[in-house]
Amino acid sequence: MQSKKRTTIYDIAQKLNIAASSVSRALSNSSHVNEATKKLVLKTADELNYKRNNLASNLRKGQSKTIGVVVPFINQNFFSNVIAGIEDASYQKGYNLIICQSNELESKEIKCVNTLINQHVDCIVISLAADSSDHRHLQNIIDNGIQLIQFDRVADELETLKVINDNEQASFEAVSHMIAQGYKRIALLEGPQNLHIFSQRKTGYLNALKKFDMPILDELIIENAWTKELGAKATRKLLSLARPPGAIFASTSDFSALGVLEVASAMGIKVPSELGICGYSNEAFTEITSPSITTIDQFSVYMGQTVANLYFQEMANKDTEVVPKTISIKPKLIVRSSTLRKG
Repeated sequence: MQSKKRTTIYDIAQKLNIAASSVSRALSNSSHVNEATKKLVLKTADELNYKRNNLASNLRKGQSKTIGVVVPFINQNFFSNVIAGIEDASYQKGYNLIICQSNELESKEIKCVNTLINQHVDCIVISLAADSSDHRHLQNIIDNGIQLIQFDRVADELETLKVINDNEQASFEAVSHMIAQGYKRIALLEGPQNLHIFSQRKTGYLNALKKFDMPILDELIIENAWTKELGAKATRKLLSLARPPGAIFASTSDFSALGVLEVASAMGIKVPSELGICGYSNEAFTEITSPSITTIDQFSVYMGQTVANLYFQEMANKDTEVVPKTISIKPKLIVRSSTLRKG
């Protein structure tokens, strides 16, 4: 039967009939303990299957060597790639990650943050939930002396380290591409406008229409169509109009774009000749749908690496106060078959 009790330095001390402080020094290879005692302590520790409590050791040094990460979803390609980038850079520095997901709920996001604070992490990296509005829990991170780094979905009013994409320019390029392909009446599926990334993407969409003297029509702008199901629902509504759109820009996600494609296929609408579709985030499935989906690559792994390296750079300057800064990564339009009707 497996023992539930973890071996401590006190167990070793009791077996050897020496002080726990002597065991601790021996395990730390202190010069204040003779070699014979060190060997005996190490041998006994091995026999008792002792595992060093690195967290406690690090906390005594004023750090946990742990970074907490809070994302809306772990199973979306964009967020999982960001996490992979953070982990890659953190591992090289001897740091571990604690990963939490908010499921787009501010209430759960707050619980995640409080848990990470209680775990004494050195840094919390966060991308906000869709319904996030009250950012006092983020200020609480700062008040507890924990480094806060926001990425992708950020609270602009908080002066922290941030890593973002140029969402406005990316959307402008996507819509401009569809206009160049001859599409008229381009619809927008937009995300929650309380999140700056989605309002920026809408601005890019509007700027492209204005540049090419195309009308801005309220009936072609659908609010909060940011999941596959909501994207499908929005598409059915758009395609039932007396004058349906010629193209749909799912500025929220590729999942929304997938909903558009499935509805179009079910209705017998040919993509891209009769309907153009563009998504956002370059999820893995966009390459293998039929037709493949035009999307925007946010360089998510690189974003994660940038987040982690930003933290380590700031920590290297221990004697200076952290100055809030924003790093913007330029996304790339990936043109695929779903909008390519002119070759």
